[in-house]
Amino acid sequence: MFYLKIVNSPQTVVNRLKNRIYYSVNCGLFTKNYGQFSYFYHMIIEFYKYQGTGNDFILIDDRENEFDVDDGGLITALCERRMGIGADGLILLREHDVLDFEMIYFNADGKQSSMCGNGGRCIIAFAEMLEMIGTETTFMAIDGKHKGKIMDDGIALQMQDVSEIKRVGDGLVLNTGSPHYIEMVDDLEHLNVDKEGKRIRNSKEFKKEGINVNFVLDAAQLQMRTYERGVDAETLSCGTGVIATAIAMHYADCTPENLINVKTKGGELTVSFEEFNGGYRNIWLMGEASMVYTGEFEC
Repeated sequence: MFYLKIVNSPQTVVNRLKNRIYYSVNCGLFTKNYGQFSYFYHMIIEFYKYQGTGNDFILIDDRENEFDVDDGGLITALCERRMGIGADGLILLREHDVLDFEMIYFNADGKQSSMCGNGGRCIIAFAEMLEMIGTETTFMAIDGKHKGKIMDDGIALQMQDVSEIKRVGDGLVLNTGSPHYIEMVDDLEHLNVDKEGKRIRNSKEFKKEGINVNFVLDAAQLQMRTYERGVDAETLSCGTGVIATAIAMHYADCTPENLINVKTKGGELTVSFEEFNGGYRNIWLMGEASMVYTGEFEC
């Protein structure tokens, strides 16, 4: 049984942090097995719900390393939209020996996953709210170091270089921290993204590792919709997918620009990059990211 309590609005959290009254996270429900006996730990998880252009995440301040990263069942339960908090993924913020912090990301299926662009922008906003960083940061993620900036109009995240783009079937495939398939379509609005995305994601080429599937309409402004692996459904936005789409369109000579606005179902994101020796570097993802609410999840 799960119990959800909404504790504070974003402004209340900020005020309490500034007054040094409010502090973050604690434990959860874990089952520990010792021989034939099982011990159940009741816990209350204090969480923060963030979103970046509709791509939503549960963020937990886990600087004490109390959250069991191997408890995929708990993560799935927390991300479940009807019986849990509901999110596209869960992100732990942990201490790092050298950098400002470490980001550990899980998809809604409970599995630790590759880099998430919108999640990376959300954790930058989260770290700033916790007063861990100023307007610039460097942090560690599963694919290495990332830089971030807090700007007046949103959060900017620097991504890893892209060195390879290849054609597979009717689309282009590249890795922008997570693997992506990009396909152009004529009618984006009426496309059954869940059906077509699932078909491509489970095709012989991609079935073993999975892939995120992006459908793109090359209009006056690039528009896209994404089927995400690990969520196994369409999401309102995908940051690494937006980057992959912008770079793929440049690679395919659909646009000469290296500062590209992309419209998702959840809002607009901007991508900038430099072309270099057949690849792309100095890649930045920019857009809004904000806290929705914070609460306690008892199980």
